[in-house]
Amino acid sequence: MKLVILDRDGVINEDSDDYIKSVAEWVPIPGSLEAIARLCQAGYRVFVASNQAGIGRGLFDYDALLAMHAHLQQAVKALGGQIDGIAFAPEHPDQATDMRKPNPGMLRDIARRLGVGLEGVPFVGDTVADLQAGRASGARPILVRTGKGLGTEKVRESRGVPIYDDLAAFVSDLLQGA
Repeated sequence: MKLVILDRDGVINEDSDDYIKSVAEWVPIPGSLEAIARLCQAGYRVFVASNQAGIGRGLFDYDALLAMHAHLQQAVKALGGQIDGIAFAPEHPDQATDMRKPNPGMLRDIARRLGVGLEGVPFVGDTVADLQAGRASGARPILVRTGKGLGTEKVRESRGVPIYDDLAAFVSDLLQGA
């Protein structure tokens, strides 16, 4: 099975230090939705793994989150793709479980549900926590410069990690090598 796992905020959509709290605030990064559709059309299954501490902080509720995810799904579907699943960790960082990145639980849960290993599976993120979760789960961390990626690129954890300008650039490179 060809599989790619993506972080959401900062990889698929614009990020905000104030959190993305509604469909109105959810703005796709240019080219990201088309990149997801291209992955699907090339036979990849696409999953999302996203920390959503705004729920744990009381900034938005599950209905708002599910509305954002439905909007994402519809936008990708309109381009001929689909996201096969969206995993999220809603807890406050002070009450983190193994599911909250940088812990590997969310990625391992996706793999368990699919009955696959994560060796070589790209996990595309923009934060140190994404890189750490990718490594800890056995996936192949990929860094994009969108979102918090420019800052993440400067830290030790990014050494040895492939770095791309954005999701579209990563997908182009992946599909050329496929």
